[in-house]
Amino acid sequence: MVGWIARVLLGVVWWWAALRLAVAPDAGVVEGAVVAGGWGLSLLPVHCVPRAGAAGAVALGRWREAWRGGGARGGGG
Repeated sequence: MVGWIARVLLGVVWWWAALRLAVAPDAGVVEGAVVAGGWGLSLLPVHCVPRAGAAGAVALGRWREAWRGGGARGGGG
């Protein structure tokens, strides 16, 4: 519950800064920093999980073998 409230509050602060930056003529560095920081955080892969916990994760060496042309399926060029 606390995490949800914190996310809502941070979202409200971000929207306040974004609207103020777009509308208010006296908006400045603080609003710009909040908007840029929030946008930058949105680019982080926060939905990633460790490979061991991911459903349907590919084994570590599988892609390496595929690029080299080997593998269990006998593929390759």
